[in-house]
Amino acid sequence: MKKSVLTFGEILLRLSPEMGGEWIRKSTIPTFVGGAELNTATALASWNIPVQYCSGLPKNALAEEIAQHLESKNIDTSKMQWCGDRIGIYMLPQGADLKNAGVIYDRAHSSFSSINLGQINWSKVFMDVEWLHVSAITPALSQQMADVCLEAVVEARKAGVKISVDLNYRSKLWKYGKEPMEIMPAIVQYCDLIMGNLWAANKLLGTSLNPEVEVNNASKDDYLSECENVSREIFSKFKNCRFVANTFRFDYQQEGIEYYTTIFAENHLYISPHFKIAKVVDKVGSGDCFMAGLLYGLYKSHSPQDIINFAAAAAIGKLNEYGDATSQSVEDVNEILNNILVNQ
Repeated sequence: MKKSVLTFGEILLRLSPEMGGEWIRKSTIPTFVGGAELNTATALASWNIPVQYCSGLPKNALAEEIAQHLESKNIDTSKMQWCGDRIGIYMLPQGADLKNAGVIYDRAHSSFSSINLGQINWSKVFMDVEWLHVSAITPALSQQMADVCLEAVVEARKAGVKISVDLNYRSKLWKYGKEPMEIMPAIVQYCDLIMGNLWAANKLLGTSLNPEVEVNNASKDDYLSECENVSREIFSKFKNCRFVANTFRFDYQQEGIEYYTTIFAENHLYISPHFKIAKVVDKVGSGDCFMAGLLYGLYKSHSPQDIINFAAAAAIGKLNEYGDATSQSVEDVNEILNNILVNQ
């Protein structure tokens, strides 16, 4: 039996209303099942990687339907924690970005946030697991969840499981009196793969940041130079780290995205193709899809250049899909990649 990738984080319902009062007039709001770690699991499952998802769900008919839905997508939910009373929700108007002020969270007292230290039998959870994936969203919820996330990575390391972390920063979630730098380094020290961007690493890990880069007004060469410097700094600070991945996403024309990514591995900075797309369908989940691409390549033991190329192309494909998680196949991603490689 092949070992799996296990993702651990909060399952969420995303409500995506049309603005201008359309959601009221139509009496309908599109709803998606998501959450950063689930989005990553969904992508991996669609690429035929054995994947398991551990979160918290209440024991009711709605939650059971969600679990069945995940199972239908080849996501193993056998390690789900059935606890608490409700599923977390967030509301994001159509066309908005998760970092935009328009996001509204309604996730207090959710089933996932009720999980306590010692509640999960980690030795059982990590049986037949090769990678654990977590994100900076879980420690942002509360001190309790920060402690549970730390417990998870400590026990994963004891079990010989490799660990990845997404440094996704959500300012609206860090509201319990702690700054990210007081929490995240203790978790990240156990991780093999650290993914984010220069600004998130500075905010969450306290890494250095060139003033020109800080105001997001530098050249690509400057960004890449800073990226290599910060990657080396992360390697120096976090001794278990073997891979540092960074994304660069900028507005392009009126509705498009300019996008490239890097991975620092084997003492070298590998750079993806440079993508420019004129129009974006949905920005939600592109970073999660990028993370899935990294884990896909590492699981398959691909070369660093192939890993970063595939991950970047997968993220670009997600930008052209509506909803939280990708439905792309490996062939779909490779087609995007081949097209850009031919044209560059």
